[in-house]
Amino acid sequence: MAEERNPYSLQIAHAVLAGFDKHYALFRYVSQQAKRRFEQADWHGMQRGAAERIAFYDQRVAEATEHLRSEFNAALLDESEWQQVKQHYVRLLINHRQPELAETFFNSVVCRLLHRTYFNNTYIFYRPAVSTEYLDADPVSFRSYYPLPNGIRTVLLKILTDFDLACPFADAARDLRSVLRAARHYLPRPFMPEPDCQLQVHSSLFYRNKGAYIIGRLINGGQITPFAVPILHNARTELFLDTLLMEADQIATIFSFARAYFMVDMETPAATVTFLRSLLPNKPRAEWYNMLGLQKQGKTLFFRDFLLHLRHSTDQFIIAPGIKGLVMSVFTLPSYPYVFKIIKDVRGKDITRETVQERYNLVKVHDRVGRMSDAWEYSQVALPKARCDEALIEELRKVAPTIVEEEDEQLIIKHVYIERRMTPLNLYLLRARPHELEHAVIEYGNAIKDLAKANIFPGDMLYKNFGVTRLERVVFYDYDEVQYLTECHFRRIPPAPNPEAEMASEPWYAVGPNDVFPEEFGPFLLGDARVREVFLRHHADLLDPDFWIDCQQRILAGEIQDLYPYPRELRFRHRFAKKLPE
Repeated sequence: MAEERNPYSLQIAHAVLAGFDKHYALFRYVSQQAKRRFEQADWHGMQRGAAERIAFYDQRVAEATEHLRSEFNAALLDESEWQQVKQHYVRLLINHRQPELAETFFNSVVCRLLHRTYFNNTYIFYRPAVSTEYLDADPVSFRSYYPLPNGIRTVLLKILTDFDLACPFADAARDLRSVLRAARHYLPRPFMPEPDCQLQVHSSLFYRNKGAYIIGRLINGGQITPFAVPILHNARTELFLDTLLMEADQIATIFSFARAYFMVDMETPAATVTFLRSLLPNKPRAEWYNMLGLQKQGKTLFFRDFLLHLRHSTDQFIIAPGIKGLVMSVFTLPSYPYVFKIIKDVRGKDITRETVQERYNLVKVHDRVGRMSDAWEYSQVALPKARCDEALIEELRKVAPTIVEEEDEQLIIKHVYIERRMTPLNLYLLRARPHELEHAVIEYGNAIKDLAKANIFPGDMLYKNFGVTRLERVVFYDYDEVQYLTECHFRRIPPAPNPEAEMASEPWYAVGPNDVFPEEFGPFLLGDARVREVFLRHHADLLDPDFWIDCQQRILAGEIQDLYPYPRELRFRHRFAKKLPE
């Protein structure tokens, strides 16, 4: 019936899928280019490709939406016609290699054309229609290697050569010896290979920044042990294996929500995610898709998980613990490990909503070096009012009346960022034992230094703007003052002309809009004597303009500094080698 009124239903379905196929072809091409860039040590090209790839999705959605409007007048289709389009689309996905991504693309296009009252499974893919459970790539997404018949050294060398990297290893035999020595530390001794003993390795390397990662699993006696091996360049552009990681927390740190997305060549992303989930089963699928650069699919899966959690929980959304922000209002659901952040209408700082959004986008496309939390950005999120604490509702009515709309029994949040929940550093320090406090303060300084090396100045460095993760890593999460380090002007405070000037409430020296005086950090941040002692012992250089100016000069000279997503002491050159040159 619907098809008779609009004979273009099938053509519309084809047009949407063509838009997605174009998107994924470009996405995959940039991911494939990462191999060439790694081989050529083109680190700036690697960063550009990673940043540009993030924008592809919205560009293709906008193109497809405009095409449907201009060619088919799609915005005027009635309800039954959209149902027909969706039915055609499902049939087109039967043998597709990325059906889950294509469904999300369909949702994005249709949601730009329809009112939110139609955001249900009749018109969009509120639930998945095509199963990806047994999808695999052709050739398969991972390769299997069997040590028993061939010998472990032969197998390890075969793994390296199968990646077909165009630059040589400095000393592959030395590196493989180091891998075996490190493996003895992680595996039970004596290690007894069972008949099923095998190494399964993802067919593509995982590229990020200046590293390429071999990601795999050891299967022995039915037990799965994950492993990761980073491949780096030395000064002569030769390759070397930097370490072996085989503990779950070490693998989790590589795939942390505070790190930039990997570039991986995948024909069938669902197969790669299934493989990765076997390494860290507790990590949600949404976060795996995110780490592969498929953040829109991550958003879709996160929201499905969130709605399922709402149906199976009874606690209420509350104002998040900690000091209230001047720009963002933050709330959480205690039973769910995330926070929800909205930009206030009434802000305690002279900053526009557009500027805050620009800075969140800056963080999204920048290398987060394990020190800045990733965020999902949503529009038109409906929460049940009955699940919202009255104090939270009153707070939102007061500080964000243009962002929050009350509709029957729902609270509609027009724009929100969702991030992993962490313990605010200021609260952590209040109850920390001495060794915990020392570790947290050292981590706090390291976080600031890592951000500086990545050309990020956090602006407001108060403890409340940093969080402590499950793995006790300190991560920055307040972005309203973030800016590129190279935009700042770091200065020393000039001597006071007289004692009266030094005691005055206003500075005796001119201050430009981007001027930063590191000497001022101490009085603001180091009031607690315990914190001050540890900070000055490990990070006194942060109070000196020379540290910041040196970082700026290195960045302006084109240097991309080395930052490792694992402790330096785990690197082979530190663990074993007095004689392991880079």
